Amino acid sequence: MKKLSVWMSMLLMFSLLLAACGGSDENDNASGDEGNKDYKLVEDGKFTFASSGEFKPFSYADPDDPTKMVGYDIAVANAIAEELGLEPSPQKYKFASIIAGVKGDRFDAAVASHTITDERAKEVDFTEPYYYSGPQIFVRPDSDIETAEDLKGKDVAVSKGSTYAKMAVKYTDNIKTFDSDVVALQALSEGKNDAVITDFITGQLAIKSGFEIVAKERLGESEQAIAISKENPELLKAVNEALQKLKDNGTLAKLSKEWIGEDITTSEK
Repeated sequence: MKKLSVWMSMLLMFSLLLAACGGSDENDNASGDEGNKDYKLVEDGKFTFASSGEFKPFSYADPDDPTKMVGYDIAVANAIAEELGLEPSPQKYKFASIIAGVKGDRFDAAVASHTITDERAKEVDFTEPYYYSGPQIFVRPDSDIETAEDLKGKDVAVSKGSTYAKMAVKYTDNIKTFDSDVVALQALSEGKNDAVITDFITGQLAIKSGFEIVAKERLGESEQAIAISKENPELLKAVNEALQKLKDNGTLAKLSKEWIGEDITTSEK
């Protein structure tokens, strides 16, 4: 009986040990999977995001290495990837096609200064805004254009696929489209159109860069956010949480001042 009792005690201890080990594995998997497997990724371990690479100072070719992109959008995306414990994988893509790329699972997200609009929100989900901007009219110094009303009948240039393209049709039927806002502003500077409607930050930077243009009427404030597939709500939640941490710890404002020269992470409204 004594040997039987000892044997039963050993069996009980062995069973408890197995149960403990099994419980530990389950908890480890739960915590380990929370960062990566609650959401889908184009490539495991990487945060694959699209930017145009043609929208200085938000995304543009690195002067030291033209094969890489730098700018505020890129810096924000890299910081988000770090918060998620993922490797950032930036992809240069034409702005007008980026939303379709997100929908088609070509990218995990678009960190490309997309303005939140009702139309775009039908195609993709948006995070909370990571900066606030707004359209502005830019013209040559000798122009008599001052306000949106003065654009009637004028040649107005905008970037393809931007919200400014749809805004411009309110004021004129003569719309010229370019692959990027910078190219549109360059064309304006060279006298190839009468005005450009674009983000006020991009226009101001073009002026500082030596473009022969001046700023006129501001046309409101817009919210810029990250676009994510509607089929990936878990990633949307994770990116929003990462953005909130970056706002709370001051990283987002720091990156804005570094790349833009001022803090554009809060609304003026």
